[in-house]
Amino acid sequence: MAAALCGLLVAAATAIPDTPAGQQFAQWLEVFNGGKREEIQQFLEQNRPEGVKQLDREIGLRQMSGGFDFEKLEESTPEKITGIVKERDSDNYARFVMQVAPGLPHRIVSFGLQLIPRPAEVQAVARLSEQDAIAALKADLQQRTGEDRFAGAVAVARSRRLVFSGAYGMANREHHVPNRVDARFRIGSMNKMFTATAVLQLAQAGKLKLTDTLGTYLTDYPNKDVAAKVTVHHLLTHTGGTGDIFGPEFEKNRLTLRALSDYVTLYGRRAPEFEPGARFAYSNYGFILLGVLIEKVSGQSYYDYVREHIFKPAGMTRTDSLPEEEPVEGRSKGYLQQDGKWTPNTNTLPVRGTSAGGGYSTVTDLVAFANTLMEYKLLNAGYTKLLLAGKVEGGPGGGKYAYGFSDITADGVRWVGHGGGAPGMNGDLKFSPESGYIVAVLSNFDPPAASRISDFIAPRLPAR
Repeated sequence: MAAALCGLLVAAATAIPDTPAGQQFAQWLEVFNGGKREEIQQFLEQNRPEGVKQLDREIGLRQMSGGFDFEKLEESTPEKITGIVKERDSDNYARFVMQVAPGLPHRIVSFGLQLIPRPAEVQAVARLSEQDAIAALKADLQQRTGEDRFAGAVAVARSRRLVFSGAYGMANREHHVPNRVDARFRIGSMNKMFTATAVLQLAQAGKLKLTDTLGTYLTDYPNKDVAAKVTVHHLLTHTGGTGDIFGPEFEKNRLTLRALSDYVTLYGRRAPEFEPGARFAYSNYGFILLGVLIEKVSGQSYYDYVREHIFKPAGMTRTDSLPEEEPVEGRSKGYLQQDGKWTPNTNTLPVRGTSAGGGYSTVTDLVAFANTLMEYKLLNAGYTKLLLAGKVEGGPGGGKYAYGFSDITADGVRWVGHGGGAPGMNGDLKFSPESGYIVAVLSNFDPPAASRISDFIAPRLPAR
């Protein structure tokens, strides 16, 4: 191990410094890239014992990324190293930060990896013709499926013309049922797009104002600071400080949270985590509150409202959020990595999807949603622009967060949309209002199974 470590340091031409932090990072990189579960576990046990709890997550990351290549050193002290790595199996870059203890054996105190936009000095991925881009996508999908790194469905469209669609892997591994293009997949946080669209429909109809506080409509909301200070705009942009829903309280009450109001009963007394409007902090609870707001203002349940005002006009016939106990035809079973094996995600699921996420859809329904939105059939032109225009820095993938959508311009092409992920599910929808291209990917595997596919094809499609 010592000789290999020395060789790695030399090969890096001193880019990885010979410091305690640099040595730990170099050793982690070698072991991680080797991809052997027992070696990764041994490294964690010796150098970061608390990380052993996340072994399955580490193995999953190795499987999805193919490992990392060190690209650039950004900061180095004896006890801390920061730099940039590139995934071997994608075009993605990530920033790593590792902190080690000052004394021997310099165990790892903290270590994080965060996806970042492609560094400015790195040449962009070459754009291809539509035909060549789809050929490259097919080859990538075949490889990932063959290596058991992707199962799901993919659709690429240009406005109303379907350019490509395909299904891969198993919808049910136990019964050997293959995925279909029209298979229903759980979509995680992608429901936020529907919720935000519904809120702006109500604003366009004059039934609410985005500048109003939550308490204007939910007059009996338990926490008075949230009611008086958090606006609809804050909730839509994750700037209200309303916090998350996941954690010990969710796990304890998971099977009793059946209605949106149940979440308010559980979390409604919490004070804001920071002064509303001060910064971006992704808040699933904030979008739960938007669902409650929709119910209050429209007089319908959240589920009935989105069915009638979004799914129906968009022709989304296979999208919904029925409770888990109700049978859903054609829904793929989710699988998460556990002890090195694909395991059903049944014991992680909420009782029902919410306005924050957890429903299900198909890739063709998502394409239909994007088209209907771009054709101003869900909102007028002014409110569609308001919905999709980036407003605050932050959010998944960089760029700016709009209202329930990310707004990212990469290599001169603007993409809007939203992803979703949880154990045993991952999805991504991105579309370019300027070029008309739409990419929808859904998977019944852990993240980032779907987003790897959308991140692969988007930069290779023609810009215009």
